[in-house]
Amino acid sequence: MHPKPNALPWLLISTLVIALDQLSKWWALTALQPEGLPHPVIPGLLNWTLAFNTGAAFSFLAHSGGWQRWFFVLLALVISGALVVWLLRTARREWRTALPLALVIGGALGNLIDRLHASQVTDFIQVYYRDWYYPTFNVADCGITVGAVLLILFGLRPQAR
Repeated sequence: MHPKPNALPWLLISTLVIALDQLSKWWALTALQPEGLPHPVIPGLLNWTLAFNTGAAFSFLAHSGGWQRWFFVLLALVISGALVVWLLRTARREWRTALPLALVIGGALGNLIDRLHASQVTDFIQVYYRDWYYPTFNVADCGITVGAVLLILFGLRPQAR
């Protein structure tokens, strides 16, 4: 009996997320100087604004003296490794599991590259409305968020057989 093909080829999506993330961060670093200066894209809703984060989501642990860099590096490696094992055990045709996992892996590794290279994550997407500003984020964060939401949504709604 031949084993069913696993979902590891879905890691191509992870590679695409990493590439888009790193390319967009390179663009942000070269085009959006100085840090903190908003560049309106959709006035009243969206700016490109260069920002740096040494912490995690919502700047969690950003001012913790530097140890958090290695904590988040280790966390990204452990989570990505666990998700790759999950992909290995998932059938290739199970896109409702494979796609979200690949998005999360790509996002985690995109931000990991920043932490290893610069000890901080480059962010540049700023969403706001009037005086309310969502924390600035990047393409890797989008991969993590979209992947996590899809995993939850697909998990709540079983696939019809």
